[in-house]
Amino acid sequence: MGCTAPLLVAVIIGSTREGRVGEAVGRWFSGLAGSRAGLTVDVVDLAGFDLPARYPNTATAQVRAFTERIGRADAFVVVTPEYNRSFPASLKQAIDLGYDEWQGKAVGFVSYGCGSDGVYAVEQLRSVFTELHAATVRNRVGFDLMDGGFDAGGTPADPDRADRAASTLLDQLTWWGHALRNARPYLS
Repeated sequence: MGCTAPLLVAVIIGSTREGRVGEAVGRWFSGLAGSRAGLTVDVVDLAGFDLPARYPNTATAQVRAFTERIGRADAFVVVTPEYNRSFPASLKQAIDLGYDEWQGKAVGFVSYGCGSDGVYAVEQLRSVFTELHAATVRNRVGFDLMDGGFDAGGTPADPDRADRAASTLLDQLTWWGHALRNARPYLS
């Protein structure tokens, strides 16, 4: 019999850029996820960590704080911008600071970009998380900022469409999150 405790979902805001949209997108998504029965949300904003630009020989206090937070999570939703057809270096560095913390866990994506809704960033992140032995869910949420996909006030331009996409992502993440949490004791 599997664990019935709520899934702890870490919503990782992957941009550290000043003036970023990621914080508003992350707040919007976290609000939806947090209103779901059976989910507990932990917003992990990379801008709130002083992670080193170089991979240290010994983990700093900030690295330990970050990896402990992601280590406690049962599943993740990565909120990522698309910069130059990829995801930001700050996100890659943060992902690389952990290893075991990602394994055997579900990962979903909420992305945004200009002229694209972040699909290129997400497709590259899928490869990264596959290497970390994490399972990415099929559906994602995406916003094209050039088409007004997300307004400055923190609201999707088409809230019904965005809510439906988020609901589908959360359905998949919840299913995979429970399945993988129950299977993790058998990982070796």
